Amino acid sequence: MKTDRFDFDLPAERIALRPAHPRDAARLLVVRPGGQTQLEDRVVRDLPALLQPGDALVVNDSKVIAARLKGRRIGRGLEAGIEATLLKRLDGSRWTAFILGARKVQVGDHLRFGDEGRVCFLGELDAQVSQKDEEGEITLSFSMHGPVLDQAIAERGEMPLPPYIASRRAPDEQDKSDYQTLFAHEEGSVAAPTAGLHFTGDLLARLQARGVALHKVTLHVGAGTFLPVKTDDTSGHTMHAECGIVTAEVAEALNGVRDRGGRIVAVGSTALRLLESAAGADGRLEAFSGDTAIFITPGYKFRAVDLMLTNFHLPRSTLFMLVAAFSGLETMKRAYAHAIATGYRFYSYGDACLLYPAGQ
Repeated sequence: MKTDRFDFDLPAERIALRPAHPRDAARLLVVRPGGQTQLEDRVVRDLPALLQPGDALVVNDSKVIAARLKGRRIGRGLEAGIEATLLKRLDGSRWTAFILGARKVQVGDHLRFGDEGRVCFLGELDAQVSQKDEEGEITLSFSMHGPVLDQAIAERGEMPLPPYIASRRAPDEQDKSDYQTLFAHEEGSVAAPTAGLHFTGDLLARLQARGVALHKVTLHVGAGTFLPVKTDDTSGHTMHAECGIVTAEVAEALNGVRDRGGRIVAVGSTALRLLESAAGADGRLEAFSGDTAIFITPGYKFRAVDLMLTNFHLPRSTLFMLVAAFSGLETMKRAYAHAIATGYRFYSYGDACLLYPAGQ
């Protein structure tokens, strides 16, 4: 499909720079496709009333790391300031990363992040550029390994706020909690699974009392989630692979939900993409562990998910293409036009929508 079919204009003032407080006070647009799209304005705390006993929410429990590192190139000519955003862990000491101003670094260069460690045994955090591609993505081989490296990154790094926020304000201490979901446990994401940001302890208690189950999967979100599709046609776009896990226990439990007539509700595009990757042709879920680069566009036949809770996404993004596949492109264009006209807040810190699939 032509990429420009997924374009739309969004006024800058609709982009949220801070989340709603409390989190479940965010607005919720309920989107029911059909001959005449039904749109209902609610708030996230209404979710228990919108779901049914026996339904199951599936959330992503990946935790965002402090993936933005500022430092300098050392050992070759004048020191040059650099900023690296970690993208994907390769092993105990190596990460792929994107370098702002990639022309400053070459393979073999040594980079130093931070000035001094807060814990004496850590020292400074050094890395060598061991690989670089034409797009500016590099591989960093750090001088530390395993948990010690994780601690050093946590000390020196900043929360990797998406560009549409970071370009308008600097990350601060508040973001360290605001940009983590209530479910965050497994470290590895460089972007938050933002639909999960809307949940509070009180909301979870009311969902449980309603008879709605909660299950956790893990998909480590990469920076590619922010990128618009640059090709003229969606067929020319290549997705970045992300690592995910669906345990056998969760797969069995979710199959049981459907067997009993309940619905699987994916909280966010990351949970949905992972569940679809773990589903067989018959919709039955199996244990999954590994990379997924599934790219969902209109025409895709959904197998594992019945409803979707998600934020409002970037134009021309793979995420907007996904929701267009789920509820229909024209339906989502009408929904987004309504959201813009009525003051909904967009993107990572913005409001949410509850989507029903096309054809229902």
